[in-house]
Amino acid sequence: MEYKHIIYQPGKVTRIILNRPRYYNAQSRLMRDEMDDAFVRAAEDDQVGAIVLSGEGKHFSAGHDLGTPEELEEREKSGFPTTTLGRYKRTRALCLENSLRWRNVPKPTIAMVHGYCIFGGWIFAAAMDVLFASEDTLFLPSHVQYFSMPWDIGPRKTKEILFEHRFMTAWEAYQHGFVNRVFPRERLEEETLAYAGRVADNYIRDPARLRTVKFSANHMQDTLGYTTELETAYQSYFIATELRDTERPLDDKGGIAQASLAHKNLEASQSWLESTPQQTGR
Repeated sequence: MEYKHIIYQPGKVTRIILNRPRYYNAQSRLMRDEMDDAFVRAAEDDQVGAIVLSGEGKHFSAGHDLGTPEELEEREKSGFPTTTLGRYKRTRALCLENSLRWRNVPKPTIAMVHGYCIFGGWIFAAAMDVLFASEDTLFLPSHVQYFSMPWDIGPRKTKEILFEHRFMTAWEAYQHGFVNRVFPRERLEEETLAYAGRVADNYIRDPARLRTVKFSANHMQDTLGYTTELETAYQSYFIATELRDTERPLDDKGGIAQASLAHKNLEASQSWLESTPQQTGR
């Protein structure tokens, strides 16, 4: 497959880089298809010991592409479902089934996140095994198609954030277990690739051991209901999407994600956030 919306850099540490910086790496259908191909390619390459997912430009990903000229042109060319069942199947395939496949790639995967990580960006990061973020990262989660958030940060924190609709800082996400390590922006790539190199060496030295670790950890989650709950949450997401009042005015400065509102609500919580140890990583 020829890649247009991602960059694929093969090697011991293979890199998959979201490559639509002009649109803050908004997630087109083509991007997701290319990522699916790239993860399979890396998984089948015996020279690959770890996979790093990152974003080109200022931001990791501003979420789903809901109407860039490229996306609208692609929809017109390939067709876009107009029936309820068609939309259900397309969204499920692109956002849930793909993400579950990436979660279960048999090699270690690491997300390297910076800048905005909004809605679909959270999905991409959540599907990876390990997540490193720069200090300037802002996460904006929602009840998206791949709703792993209660597993990622716990049900009570999930309700707090989604009821208020606000960004989470990198340190807050670290404190609640979504992010593994936080670095200054200028050190993020160096530190992530160094960690990925060590992991890749371990994988190439003893692939069975690391594959077993990943399988067993994922199986533990699945025994507790992880995949089953994600499947059920997608049903709820789709029903809610179909029932949503399309006449409800949205924030024209933040689109469907209402990013300016999320910034405003983050500012309203700033004094509390600054009073907690998470801002210094302790």
